[in-house]
Amino acid sequence: MTWNSTMSSGYSSLEEDSEEYFFTARTSFFKKPSGKITENKQDVEKERELRTEFSREEIRQRIEQYNMVTRDHLKMTLGPSGVYTGFIKVQLDLRRPVTVRGGQRGGGGAVVEEAFYLPRGVTNTLHISSNNTVRQVIVALLNKFTVADNPAKYALYKRCRREEQVYVCKLADGEQPLFLRLVAGPDADTLSFVLREQQTGEWDAFSIPELHNFLRILDKEEQEQRDAVIRRYEAYRQRLQEALREVRGAS
Repeated sequence: MTWNSTMSSGYSSLEEDSEEYFFTARTSFFKKPSGKITENKQDVEKERELRTEFSREEIRQRIEQYNMVTRDHLKMTLGPSGVYTGFIKVQLDLRRPVTVRGGQRGGGGAVVEEAFYLPRGVTNTLHISSNNTVRQVIVALLNKFTVADNPAKYALYKRCRREEQVYVCKLADGEQPLFLRLVAGPDADTLSFVLREQQTGEWDAFSIPELHNFLRILDKEEQEQRDAVIRRYEAYRQRLQEALREVRGAS
C-alpha cells in the first residue's frame, strides 16, 4: 500500500518530557532542487568549522538579521533564558517502506502494524527550540506519522547548494538543527534538511516481521501489475474479435 495523499496538519508536543522544546508539524510539497548531489568530506570539514557557540548578544543580532530577511513569516524568537525558538523544514526522502501503527487492534488487543511507502518529497515544518537535537527531531517526525520503526534506522542530513553543486552530509545525533538554520539564514538553497534511512546498504537492520511486511507489499504490487496487463490484453482481444465479426458480417 502506498500513501499518495497530502498529509494533514498536526501538532506534536514534547513539553511533558522537557520544558525546553516543543514541535509543531505542518506539511507541504515543494520542488526538489536540481543539480548534482555529492557527498564531500572537504565540505563537511568546512561546515564543522562553522559549528561554534555565539554569545547571547551575537545570537540576538543574528536572530534580528534572520527575521529581517525571512520571506515565509517563520521567524525566530529569543527567550529570556537565552533559549530561542524557530522553524525548520525537513524533507522526507525515504526509499523503503515504514512500519506504521494502525488504529485497529488485533487479537489480544495488540495494535495492528502495517507497512507503507511514505510519499517522497513531503516537507514538514517543525517548530523547535535551540536545545533540540537531531535525534529529537527524528523522533518527532516519526511520531507525527505514527511510525513504529526504531529511530536509529533514520538519519537527518543537511543539503547545501554551492555553485550549481549540491552537497549532502549526515548530521550527528547531538547537533542542533535550529542553530545551523540560524547560522545559514532562511534560504533553503543555502541549507535544507532531509530525513533518510541510515546508509547501511543492506536490509539487516530490519526485523523479520518488517521484512515479511515488505514481501507482502511486493506481492500485492506484482499482482496489481499482472492484473493490469491481463486487462489490457483482454481489451485488445475484444476489439479484435469485434473487428473480425464486422469483417465476416460485411462479406
